[in-house]
Amino acid sequence: MEDVIVVKNLTKRFGDFIAVDDVSFEVKKGEIFGFLGANGAGKTTVIRMLCGLSKPTAGNAVVAGYNVKHQSEKIKANIGYMSQKFSLYEDLKVWENIKLFAGIYGMKKKEIFKQTDILLKELGFEDEKETLVKELPLGFKQKLAFSVAIFHNPKVVFLDEPTGGVDPVVRRQFWELIYKTAEKGITVFVTTHYMDEAEYCDRISIMVDGRIEALDTPKALKEKFKSNSIEDIFYQLARNAVRTDD
Repeated sequence: MEDVIVVKNLTKRFGDFIAVDDVSFEVKKGEIFGFLGANGAGKTTVIRMLCGLSKPTAGNAVVAGYNVKHQSEKIKANIGYMSQKFSLYEDLKVWENIKLFAGIYGMKKKEIFKQTDILLKELGFEDEKETLVKELPLGFKQKLAFSVAIFHNPKVVFLDEPTGGVDPVVRRQFWELIYKTAEKGITVFVTTHYMDEAEYCDRISIMVDGRIEALDTPKALKEKFKSNSIEDIFYQLARNAVRTDD
């Protein structure tokens, strides 16, 4: 399977502070890749570089076939992004959010209108088309936000703690959407503080103080660290962290 993300010796400095320290890894097409780390580990900085929002100080990365140093606009057109903190405009209607983000991702008007009707039907949102997003139940918002992030059929979707603050039922439904997305060949790059969710990933990396300290399948990591849970492994590594914020 082809590598959709290739990171080699990626480094980011802010003055004397090394936020990301010589990080390397690859992520394959259709893979669900868990990107874990405590606050201050450097996850957010890595994601900003991979999304074309920040240039590395040293090293390089290629995302969806484009170089983060020189082709950031191409990267932005070929990825999706969903965050716990910001995903939708609450004061816009459901269809208005879809249209807005589709336009940002560069889709043509004719395609937007056609795909919007298909999406609303798939989600069972036909009756919610004119509803303001702030009036939707939280589970509906999560489904809509994720669907908007992959509406343009990107090669990679970045999910930055997408299930924070939602109940277990909604989280389980959300992961069903992630599985379906990966089956379509879209790579899912996800950060989470829920260690049970990490078990759902094909592979996991764990960052500590700007470096990747572990990277493998959940099963292989548990065998290597002689542990029954990813949570235990995470705390084994994170307890030595010095940083407290990215």
